[in-house]
Amino acid sequence: MAKLYFHYSTMNAGKSTVLLQASHNYRENHMDTYLLTARLDDRAGTGRIASRIGIGEEADMFSCGDDLYARIEQRLAQGPVAAVFVDEAQFLAPEQVWQLARAVDDLRVPVLAYGLRVDFQGKLFPGSATLLALADEMREVRTICRCGKKATMVVRQDDQGRVLTHGDQVQIGGNETYVSLCRRHWRAAMGSRMDES
Repeated sequence: MAKLYFHYSTMNAGKSTVLLQASHNYRENHMDTYLLTARLDDRAGTGRIASRIGIGEEADMFSCGDDLYARIEQRLAQGPVAAVFVDEAQFLAPEQVWQLARAVDDLRVPVLAYGLRVDFQGKLFPGSATLLALADEMREVRTICRCGKKATMVVRQDDQGRVLTHGDQVQIGGNETYVSLCRRHWRAAMGSRMDES
């Protein structure tokens, strides 16, 4: 039975690695997969999902206004697909999450979405919020804070390593920009300003 899955975590938890491994497992068993990634994030190259450990795969790209139900339907017309994998799912628009859910229900193809749950200010991304509401199953991809506890939050830093408390929700970056922390260390890094918001 097809389901909509949401695999969520903080930065640097290995979401793309897990996605690529799962897709590889299908393909190793002679089952095609369909990979999608956000056009917004091209750190791995245009139309590419890659992991910090060095593995990568070509993928179709989506933008905010794309109809993902139609894209999946078009791909299925070319031949069977065992599963659809979506990287950088936090960048999905809420209506695109509904389109993915419709693909699961009407086209009967599993969709596995991988993305961040919250931004650097501790707020849900709109795509992630909709996935949390609609997903049939959710799985946390875990990473650790510098103290060894589970990291559930992320801070954004400037080029001098200073923690930023304000700014646009979306700013593309990697280890040079974001650090995953447990809630206690995130609160300490963000200061009392976040307690007041």
